[in-house]
Amino acid sequence: MALEAVIGLEVHAQLKTNTKIFCSCPTAFAASENEQVCPVCLGMPGVLPVLNKKAVEFGIRTGLALNSKIAETCRFDRKNYFYADLPKGYQISQYEKPICLGGYIEVNGRKVQIHRAHLEEDAGKLVHAGAAGLHGSDYSKVDFNRSSMPLLEIVSEPDLTSPEEARLYLTELRNILRYIEVCDGNLEEGSFRCDANVSLRPVGQQELGTKTEIKNMNSFRAVQRAIQSEIERQTALIEKGERIVQETRLWNEAEGKTHPMRSKEEAHDYRYFPEPDLMPLTISRQWVEEVRKSLPELPAQRRQRYQSDLGLSSEDAAVLTETKELSDFFESSLALNAPAKAVANWLIGPATAYLKENKKEFCQTALTPQNMADLCQAVSSGKVSSTIAKQLLLDLMTEGGDVAKLIESKGLAQVSDEGPIKAILQEVLDKSPNQLADYASGKVKLRQYFFGEAMKALKGKANPQVINKLLDEMLPPVAAG
Repeated sequence: MALEAVIGLEVHAQLKTNTKIFCSCPTAFAASENEQVCPVCLGMPGVLPVLNKKAVEFGIRTGLALNSKIAETCRFDRKNYFYADLPKGYQISQYEKPICLGGYIEVNGRKVQIHRAHLEEDAGKLVHAGAAGLHGSDYSKVDFNRSSMPLLEIVSEPDLTSPEEARLYLTELRNILRYIEVCDGNLEEGSFRCDANVSLRPVGQQELGTKTEIKNMNSFRAVQRAIQSEIERQTALIEKGERIVQETRLWNEAEGKTHPMRSKEEAHDYRYFPEPDLMPLTISRQWVEEVRKSLPELPAQRRQRYQSDLGLSSEDAAVLTETKELSDFFESSLALNAPAKAVANWLIGPATAYLKENKKEFCQTALTPQNMADLCQAVSSGKVSSTIAKQLLLDLMTEGGDVAKLIESKGLAQVSDEGPIKAILQEVLDKSPNQLADYASGKVKLRQYFFGEAMKALKGKANPQVINKLLDEMLPPVAAG
């Protein structure tokens, strides 16, 4: 029996507000345990939540970027469950009336549908410590700094069909959130977290199979691997005639497997009811339009423009828009009259290779758009060769500086004067009588040997066009074959 996977993703994006969603505590990362707390986010008796307007604005902003419908009226609810890091015994969330409904993200030319996006507060965090025990610790402490952090939960429809497609969806979603500056998308710090719902069904069947939810994935690669592992596990069970159990499972990166955590809850298990301390929220259409006008150009729009207006390939456009920092740098370089294709080649080639090799983000380099424009000008004018420019680019990324001054101080200017180049070429030919004879006999590939020797003697600073011109004049004719 042929089976197909059905995948839905639930993303918790922490919003980049300065304060928490229902109190004035700061949201900075890495504060000391329980340093950023107050009676409201600790759930003390008698306190009242006050909604953060900026969190609502970011919810609207996200919904518009995701092609969602922004609700005219939304409401907060109490989601009741017991857990050690949940101080009130309930989480303030949105259930029946979320802020955003519907929408979609384009992935590989296909629209992946969004079910909803709703605002909610985060829970606290358990810090496991002490000597190694059954779970690697023998006691846990509770850190409430994260309690009441503003979250937007973005839930896709069960519309994804493969682990690779799920990874691409998450990559595009995080990119959109970064472009509109509502979330930093940092998986390591937990500001962009994902749970995956996975089920299998016979190919062609409309009814969904029994799903499992996977948690504890801290990278896009981990999401892809975890979904693939779960598909393989469920496939094996079905082929053996065993039943899939609806449950929540944890991903173990070291083992490359999922493990059962608890039975999967349904909505009624949480006993939702309207939050009595917060009035329903009415969102004016005027506010929505004001937010819409403030939206920047989104990644998909930039990719299209780079192809249609700048003549870049779809592959180059995709790389240049992978992060807002890189794309903004590209835009700033063009504004300084740098040629689009040349800048794209430098950024996609040596610059990206440097970032991967050194495990850095583009914003961590010292390179400026003015550097890039000056470097392109230096190459196009013949002041430096492309080989020298590549090394110069890496120096600019690590140390920064002025292109013209670096070329002068390091003696990198390209030699275009025919006199010195011709003298070096003559020396190369005089020292290579055997290669010269072989060339004359028909081994024309030796031309590259003479070129390379001359370039080596001139320390890579000779103008390649001048070398080739002089070789045409100085090499003997090739014997007719």
